[in-house]
Amino acid sequence: MTVDAAALRQKMYNATLVQLIKANPDLAIMRVKPDFPIPKHTAGQYATLGLGAWEPRLPDVPPDVIPSDQQERLIRRAYSISHPILDENHLLIREPLPYLEFYIVLLRLTGAGEPSALTPRLFMLQEGDRLYLGEKITGHYTCQFVKPTDTVLFLSTGTGEAPHHFMLWDLLHRGHQGTILSICCVRRAADLGYLQTYRYLTRQFPNVHYIPLTTREPNQFGQKLYIQDLLQSGILEQEYKVSLDPANTHVFLCGNPKMIGAPTLNRQTGERQLPTTLGVVELLSKRGFQTDVLAQKKIGNIHYEEFWKEPAQ
Repeated sequence: MTVDAAALRQKMYNATLVQLIKANPDLAIMRVKPDFPIPKHTAGQYATLGLGAWEPRLPDVPPDVIPSDQQERLIRRAYSISHPILDENHLLIREPLPYLEFYIVLLRLTGAGEPSALTPRLFMLQEGDRLYLGEKITGHYTCQFVKPTDTVLFLSTGTGEAPHHFMLWDLLHRGHQGTILSICCVRRAADLGYLQTYRYLTRQFPNVHYIPLTTREPNQFGQKLYIQDLLQSGILEQEYKVSLDPANTHVFLCGNPKMIGAPTLNRQTGERQLPTTLGVVELLSKRGFQTDVLAQKKIGNIHYEEFWKEPAQ
């Protein structure tokens, strides 16, 4: 089947990649400017990016096979909106941005072992290239209810940091006074795309702390630690004076589902069950923390992103 790529791009694409920053070959910050006014949105929400199935893929990834009757379709996926936090002078950004920022890792295979459809195409883009951006921005994972003096923990793995960057900027923009502690667990330091930003940020704001955890390289603690280990170690209380008090602490989780350890609903008993692998939800629940119950519109003090359950389209 012959595809008229130029015509399809003209018809389906509505945004431009205006800036591309590669933290490493497999990790990118993409700033996308839509042709339409950016919809009103809240820190922590997500939007949809897309490229045509006809677009080229990186040469060193497993090939995918697109049926002939699907070669003109858009491949879409939801991504949390990130935020740059500081400007070129390393000061807190105050003006509205003309673009949306996304923090994306290259996936060669899906969790099911199939060739990844979208990111091998996204990573072929250069500045000035066109793509699809969904006009709807949505999501319940926000921090609007956080009080100015609350302690806030942002716990993430990999690019799960993305919504936390936006939330952190939002809190500082609102003049947050309480302690903000952001922890991100990755394999190597090269996988910390915002590390330099946080170095400048923590110098300016004494209430902000950043703890990067690397599992395949030495880290500041001299041992391999996951987020669950750090929560159990007492380091947060001893070194960072963070009191994990449910009365005035909010914890935000985004990234690897095993790190989060979200409960699932047992359809037979109607009860919520924790996974067998120890996650943050179970650890904090033992300390009196409670998760949100969105179906009942109940806001707890453990909040986690769930859009990762949605498959790429």
